[in-house]
Amino acid sequence: MNILTPQLTRNLLGKLSAHIVVALVALVAIGGATRVMEAGLACPDWPLCYGSFFPRGQMNLKVFLEWFHRLDAFFVGIAICLQFIVSLIYKSFLPRWLPLFNGFILLLIALQGGLGALTVIDLLPSTIVMSHLLLALTLVALMSGLTQTLLHSNRIDSPFWWKFLSRSSLLIVIVQSLLGSRMATTWGAQSCLANSIDCQLLDIHRISAFPIVLVVLTFVITSISFGGWVRSQWPLLLTVLFLLGFQIFLGVFSVNLGLNEPLVRVAHQLIATLMVALLSALSCRRPKKGSLMCSQKNQDTSLEICHG
Repeated sequence: MNILTPQLTRNLLGKLSAHIVVALVALVAIGGATRVMEAGLACPDWPLCYGSFFPRGQMNLKVFLEWFHRLDAFFVGIAICLQFIVSLIYKSFLPRWLPLFNGFILLLIALQGGLGALTVIDLLPSTIVMSHLLLALTLVALMSGLTQTLLHSNRIDSPFWWKFLSRSSLLIVIVQSLLGSRMATTWGAQSCLANSIDCQLLDIHRISAFPIVLVVLTFVITSISFGGWVRSQWPLLLTVLFLLGFQIFLGVFSVNLGLNEPLVRVAHQLIATLMVALLSALSCRRPKKGSLMCSQKNQDTSLEICHG
């Protein structure tokens, strides 16, 4: 007897997606640590490391970072395969687009693995490393949005301005991350700070922080001012502001240290990834039926009580 219901199936897949998001965020952070510690070529072959699954004889910090990065990627791939298989088995319980979407995610994971192999085979070219990061952040955003969609099904669509501002914020954070990756993989920032040459990328990275702050502040202030369901998202909105402020602090602090503190640079990458996950989640959150209408009515009279 099948004890699963459509709602339970969506909830289970949503929880699995949430765990995958956490694993993806960790994967990006470990990848950042691998790059910062110059451990991208610590394992000279792929997919094995020194010809074995666990290179015990060659193990050190750099080898461990690269090896663990691949191990985490392997488990993420297994989890996404499982998600795809479950969505196929229970497709009658799920929206028609979900198995296709999960299949698309699986293809992206395969492509990401291929880019990971190229970073080793081609000796860490900047364009491949940037593409690797772009695809990783895209996967974080897609899986975070999918989690919210599955866990908040049977709800009405969110306002257009909410989706526009949240997704605009998401897009410019990803672009800024790619600028940072380009700057790091071409050693532009180090050259600028040490010799005052090749400062274009560092200057662009600094200047582009201003429109990011403007767009994110517009999104948060507009949302809190609107009231109702939108304002009820204030814990997540304030978290976005906190992450933005902390990210700016880490960027300034890292430059003042001459980009010589690995933990600060890894934290900088981690906060950016968390912002991507959170902004994507916010863009896909949807109110319960009647909650937007209730919020507007509550602004007209204090005697009417609305639920949801």
